Amino acid sequence: MASDILTIIQIITAIILVVVVLLQQKGSGLGAAFGGSSGGIASTKRGADKFLFQATIVVSIIFFGVAILSLIV
Repeated sequence: MASDILTIIQIITAIILVVVVLLQQKGSGLGAAFGGSSGGIASTKRGADKFLFQATIVVSIIFFGVAILSLIV
């Protein structure tokens, strides 16, 4: 029962993580090295970019935490 709930939570967080990563602006970070356009020499994250960046970190931590927890249970 507990493993089923953890599996469902892991699937939901995986879908959210994919969506958040795909919503990030093209051309920032490593994407600029592979043909994306960069906004300038040095750019800071503002508004939606900052929110998506922080959401990616939070959702990935939740995803890996659930994955480790499902190994224990």
